[in-house]
Amino acid sequence: MSVEAPHPPLAPAKLRGLAHVFAATRYSLAGLARLASEAAFRHEIALGAVLLGTLAATGASRVDLLIQCGLLLLLAAAEALNTAIELIVDLVSPEVSVLAGQAKDLGSFAVSCVILANLGFAVACIAAIV
Repeated sequence: MSVEAPHPPLAPAKLRGLAHVFAATRYSLAGLARLASEAAFRHEIALGAVLLGTLAATGASRVDLLIQCGLLLLLAAAEALNTAIELIVDLVSPEVSVLAGQAKDLGSFAVSCVILANLGFAVACIAAIV
């Protein structure tokens, strides 16, 4: 009686053309749905609404509003990467680990930097208007 090693599942065939675009869109929407379950992301969405509303109310230019939107998208991307890091670290290192903690801390620091960039830009725009 021989015991064979299990074969890893085969990767699906690579999609091409529009099928690839539609699949990538589905994956992105699934990522957004997963990110929406994070309290930190929902807080950052609220912060973004406040910043955009404040800029619009103070008469910021369309360019300033567009730049703020870009910074908010950068914040969402940083939060997504931070969440991905946390998920992977929890998967590969369920026990307490100094390196795992440092990886999570670095992701959190990246998000904090982008939050500060958003706040700094908004404050600079408002200061230039007022």
